[in-house]
Amino acid sequence: MSEIFENKVSSQRVVRRGIVPRVTIRVGYGTMSFFLPRVDGTVEYQPYTVKSGVSMAANLRTAFRELELLRERDDRAQLSVVSPVVLVPIDEYMDQEHFDVDTLYNHTFTGREHEEKVANVIPDLSAVAVFGVNKDLKLVVQDHFADVRVQNVMQPVWTHLYRRSTLVGQRRKLYAYLHDGKVDVFSFQQRRFRFANTFDATHSHDALYYLLFAWKQLALSDEDDELHLVGKSEHMEWLVTKLKSYLRRVYTLNPTADLNRAPASMIEGMEYDLMI
Repeated sequence: MSEIFENKVSSQRVVRRGIVPRVTIRVGYGTMSFFLPRVDGTVEYQPYTVKSGVSMAANLRTAFRELELLRERDDRAQLSVVSPVVLVPIDEYMDQEHFDVDTLYNHTFTGREHEEKVANVIPDLSAVAVFGVNKDLKLVVQDHFADVRVQNVMQPVWTHLYRRSTLVGQRRKLYAYLHDGKVDVFSFQQRRFRFANTFDATHSHDALYYLLFAWKQLALSDEDDELHLVGKSEHMEWLVTKLKSYLRRVYTLNPTADLNRAPASMIEGMEYDLMI
């Protein structure tokens, strides 16, 4: 079992007095990890070895029995899932008196009939993220916590990088988050999404193809516009080198510098969406 990493650097994250931070349960495609910021400024992160051939819900039940981090929990949790997501303009969401997400979007996600559909508002970008969460997985979390929030892993990434983009220069920017064998590619314009899509990118060649495809589709300038990469890839150096042979301005985001040396950003192997 992987050990618990703990960083004693004082936290940059503001924790309101008397409010216990939520434990975040992150569930990817065959992966699971746990993150807990503490009131004293320390953070704990624990990746969990998932047993193959067993459902993620069953793995999570086992984790609750095995992990000290989960035994020390409060009644507040956040379930963060890797799953396909549809972005809906907030005007469309607000115009409907009874926005039944299951009825409207159940058939949008093929092969995911056993998931509950969730709609989360992203106010900074005037959009609503619609995605699915496994019903059994959510039930396991609700069995252990009284207060449960559910989000897609991309939600904090979109919001953080949008806010960052408004502070750093005036050039047009395309962002790419590499995680869980995928690459999420997105761009912003006038407080809205200009582009957002997810591609399978198990191999770096796939990531290279989809990034250049999106770049061309958006008619971005090879000389003047910027591509920003964040996340983890076994061949990130190769990918950056290849991209620079086509585009002039390619950057990899350093989480430690970007997040002002926040404790979570200094833990090796942690997913970027958990650091924010």
